[in-house]
Amino acid sequence: MRNSQYSLERFGLIIVVLHLIISLVHGAAHANLRITLNTWQTIYVLVVITVLPLVSGVLLWRRMRGGFLLLLCSMIGALLFGGYYHFIAAGADNVSELGSHAWSAPFQLTAVLLAVTEAAGAVTAVLGLLRKQ
Repeated sequence: MRNSQYSLERFGLIIVVLHLIISLVHGAAHANLRITLNTWQTIYVLVVITVLPLVSGVLLWRRMRGGFLLLLCSMIGALLFGGYYHFIAAGADNVSELGSHAWSAPFQLTAVLLAVTEAAGAVTAVLGLLRKQ
């Protein structure tokens, strides 16, 4: 019973690690496609999309309070940001506006995978927050 009690924490941690790996590949695609972010976007990506999920992962790993809440906030923040810039807003960061380049497909794939991991992270966090202790 004890192992199954912490399965959501483990799944949340797996999502955080996958999200980090996908983010690193997506960042490489950004660099190779020369898609730059302005200062506030760079800070947002570093804090909300990179650091906060990692902190939530540490909290989940240590089974500490706040892990699921921080996971939820960071994943929703990342999903809204990436969803808007990758799929809605016009510009170089939109997956449908990329030209032909070796890094176009990795950029598009990682944008979708980021959205999937962020949605999965948010759902996992909600389930963790609603779980009876």
